[in-house]
Formats: sequence, C-alpha cells, structure tokens
Amino acid sequence: MNEMEKNRKIISETDEQMAGLFEKRMNAARTIAEFKREFGLPVTDTEREKQLLAANRKYISDPEIEEYYVEFLKNTIKISREYQTRLINGRKVAYSGVEGAFAYIAAKKLIPEGEYIACKDFTEAYRGVENGEFDCAVLPVENSGAGEVGEVVDLIFSGNLFVNGIIEQPIHHNLLGVKGAKLSDIKTVISHPQALSQCAGFIHDHSFETLAYTNTAAAAKAVVEGADKSVAAIASDETAGLFGLDIIEREINDNLNNTTRFAVLSRSLAKPQAPADKNGNESSILMFTVQNRAGALAQTLNIIGAHGYNMKSLRSRPMQGLQWNYYFYIEVEGDLSTPDGRDMITELSALCARLKYVGTYFSYGK
Repeated sequence: MNEMEKNRKIISETDEQMAGLFEKRMNAARTIAEFKREFGLPVTDTEREKQLLAANRKYISDPEIEEYYVEFLKNTIKISREYQTRLINGRKVAYSGVEGAFAYIAAKKLIPEGEYIACKDFTEAYRGVENGEFDCAVLPVENSGAGEVGEVVDLIFSGNLFVNGIIEQPIHHNLLGVKGAKLSDIKTVISHPQALSQCAGFIHDHSFETLAYTNTAAAAKAVVEGADKSVAAIASDETAGLFGLDIIEREINDNLNNTTRFAVLSRSLAKPQAPADKNGNESSILMFTVQNRAGALAQTLNIIGAHGYNMKSLRSRPMQGLQWNYYFYIEVEGDLSTPDGRDMITELSALCARLKYVGTYFSYGK
C-alpha cells in the first residue's frame, strides 16, 4: 500500500467515525429543538455559538488547520440551526399554484405538518428545492386521463432531486359560485384549461362560456373577488370551503375516475416508510438514455427482467435541445436499494449512456 492509498484509508475510516458522531450531535440537537418548541425559545442562540467556537478551537493543535476547523464548526452549527428550525416550524413544502389547488391538497396529505409555499410554476418549486430554499416539492407527474406531466418529468430527468413518495389524488371537479348563485344564473365558467377540458361535457350541455385561469384555486379566488352570480369556477370542494363559495353542482367531471399522481421530491434519496394506508408494495423509478446502437433498449429491458423486476410502465420523452433524441422513464415493482437492485443498476450503468435512479416509493392512499 503506497502513501496515497494509506492516507485515503485513514480518511475513509475517519469519515465513518465522523458520521456516527454527526448523527449523535444531531440527535442531541433534536432534543434541544423539542425543548425550545415547548418553551417558545428562539432557534438561534448567538452567545452559545460564540462559546462553542471559542472553546472548541482550542482542541486543534495545528495553527494552520485551526481556521479551517472554525469554518467547519460554523457550518455544523448552521446545519444544526436549520434542522432545529425544520423540527420546530415544519418542513418547507413547495407546490405549484395557490392555496386550495389540488397540488396544495396533495401536499397537506403527504406532509401534514409542513409549511406550504406556493410557487408560480413547476420550475420555481423544483429549483427552489435544489437550491435549498425549500425542503421538498410536491408536483404532479401523471394524470389518469391526460397522461404524464411532461414538464415535471423533464425536470426530474435533468435535475438532482429524488422521488421519495407518491400520492394518488382523486380529482373531483365541482361548480362553485358566490353565495346564493344557482345553476340557472351561470353564464361563464373559469378554471385551469385541463379542468375545463375534463368537464367539457357538462360545459357543453349547459352552453357555458369558458375562460382559462392558471389553476383551479386562482379561478375560485377570482369568483369571490368578482362577486358576480353569472360567473362560476370549476374546482375542488376543499377550495369551496377555503374561499367561502357555494357548491352549485358536485362531481361534474366527464370521467369520475380522474386521478392525478403527485410526487414528493427532495434532495436526498431516502428509503420511505410504508404509510398506514399503503395500497401496494414498493415501486422504483429509473430514467436513462441508451447508446445509439441496435438492440440497446432491448438489452436494457432484458437486464431488468433478468433480475426479476416487473415493469409497471415504460415511456419515452424527447430530450430538450437534442432533436430526435429520447430518454426513457421506467417504473418497476420492488425496491432497487437492495443488493440485487444495486447489482442491476451497476449492470445498466455499463450499458446506458446516462442512468438516474430516481427513487423508491410507496403509493399513499387516495
């Protein structure tokens, strides 16, 4: 063993010890956070931080290294503050839309004690998590009628976040109006274009005019602000309660089995805990591109099958900026974080031009 190998071994062993000590420190920080929450104390304790820095820097004997240790300790304290803030205030959960939108409803079901942050679009929510502004994002990935949400799937492929949970959110559209409005009063309905499309039969049967809005909750808000009995919104019953609107007609979808799958995306790849209301076993997502040669995709699928993983879905998506080039999205039954799953991913890595293990998840109940 040469000097480089010897010192790399020392670093690896030290990192292992530091990981255990870091976990021990964060567990203590969790207990302190509970105390601060109970007694209403602030997360930041400037005097305590000064004391830590002054006391701990004395443990370093090499003056050249001391300044780096102080920076290391400052970062550790910062991480501890962020962790305590999350424990006290709840995770910051980004979603696209406004309060009352279906994404907001899904976020509350997935993360009941979060702080929900409305974003103007999918990209703002996704990038905000990547940049550390939010802890996670809840975004739609697929609708039972309209298919995949291409913009979100593209963000997952090109970005750095992982899927750690999915909820199947039933989409029940209702006709909402101001207090006292009746069906005979309505002349115009407003909502998200997809909601208008999903209620096209009801709209046609009543000869309503339509107007598109950015999302269903924004449409409901506009009805409240307009205070016009002739204008109604298409949105959820939760939205009706939130904005104080009357439900004029319930479940006006053309397809009453309309469901959207929302994914929770975060910076860490975690093995999710099975929910109490899980409606199936674990599933995993892979995204990849194949080398430009005959039979490459078939070889990839054969490897997955050879390891005993049953494919639930296989889709292709055009790659942004590369005309006539595609990437593939696969969902399989089972957990790919197992030794066999890792072996399969290693085999696929040798064959795929690009491969991303997006995550293993449980589907949460409707």
